[in-house]
Amino acid sequence: MKENLKEAGLTENEAKVYTTLLELGPSHAGLISRKSGLHRRVVYDTLEMLIQKGLIGYILRNNVKLFQCVHPHRLVEILQEKEQHVEQVMPYMIDLFTKTKEKEETNFFTGKNGLKTVFEDQLAIGKEILILGASPLAYDMLGDYFFWFDKRRAAKKIKTKIIFHEQGIKKIPFSEVRFLPQKYSSPLSVNIYGNKVALILWNKEKPLAITIKNKEICEGYRKYFELLWKVSKK
Repeated sequence: MKENLKEAGLTENEAKVYTTLLELGPSHAGLISRKSGLHRRVVYDTLEMLIQKGLIGYILRNNVKLFQCVHPHRLVEILQEKEQHVEQVMPYMIDLFTKTKEKEETNFFTGKNGLKTVFEDQLAIGKEILILGASPLAYDMLGDYFFWFDKRRAAKKIKTKIIFHEQGIKKIPFSEVRFLPQKYSSPLSVNIYGNKVALILWNKEKPLAITIKNKEICEGYRKYFELLWKVSKK
């Protein structure tokens, strides 16, 4: 029970004194000290904190303070009050978070699930995706994921332009595809979307993706893609 109370926000000593009072009922500080094993001065300080939190009160009996717990449901009420305080400032915190997220950032993702996170971000952005150096390894590594990715992308009417380094690629919905000579192939592909660039290393053992959120860098890659798009073959 003490661990649960600590999870609810009580300190170690507060949880110990509170549970001791629950077991004893109305008690003076000396008895609480003996039962809990805490020093009498620590007990007094802890009792004061619990009183301030509204979890215990006291009565006078023969000029002696007897401390007692209020109904345990008060713990739930305190947590609800804290939640209400957070909800009141939530719009302001979300606004700050959104503004912060608009700043430049670089993120690293590893493993297959990490790569999926990058592609889910492309769907969330919802703008045209330019793919330079798309690798057939992508389909080998992520399997059916791309089937569902392309299906959702087409449903959202997100167009893609893709430059492959080899022929024989299956038809991809809602996409334009062009090709560059095989000698320029690489396990690295570049996805350009919104104001982000994703550099994806299609390595079967250690797949890696780096996303860069920077308008100038994104614009530079976009112009480079447009140049290669013009010289690539349909």
